[in-house]
Amino acid sequence: MVMNHSLKVGFSFGLTSGIITTLGLMVGLSSGTSSRITVIGGILTIAIADSLSDAMGIHISEESENKHTTKEIWESTIATLASKFVFALSFIIPVLLFSDLSTAVIVSIIWGLSVLSILSYSLAIKQNKKPWRPIAEHLIIAILVIILTHYVGCWISTTFC
Repeated sequence: MVMNHSLKVGFSFGLTSGIITTLGLMVGLSSGTSSRITVIGGILTIAIADSLSDAMGIHISEESENKHTTKEIWESTIATLASKFVFALSFIIPVLLFSDLSTAVIVSIIWGLSVLSILSYSLAIKQNKKPWRPIAEHLIIAILVIILTHYVGCWISTTFC
């Protein structure tokens, strides 16, 4: 399937943001609370509020470039909203399927990093680049977010609970 530029921008931004933001939130909330309902609430919040926020951000960013048609701007906006919303919601599935929250978070991390790797590989191939570098770069950033949010969640738990 060939996507136009506007759809690529929205889809790749929404997917990447959906992975990194949702994993960071899940790991932080899980480390800080060990509460499934809190993690589910966080995922739903990300799926709604952050999807709308990111879509608005892409919309304004594309408008500010002053080189896109109104149709292209709205395509990027809707692609961002839809991809972030759907992908963020996909992280609820492991939380609902596994009774142990730690297992659900690990499965979610594997799922998110796998999709991020596939996206990075696909983009590198389309740009005639060696895939290992973009994959490594993107995974390192995502893993850094996961590690930092884990420790922030632990710190919040020990400091405020």
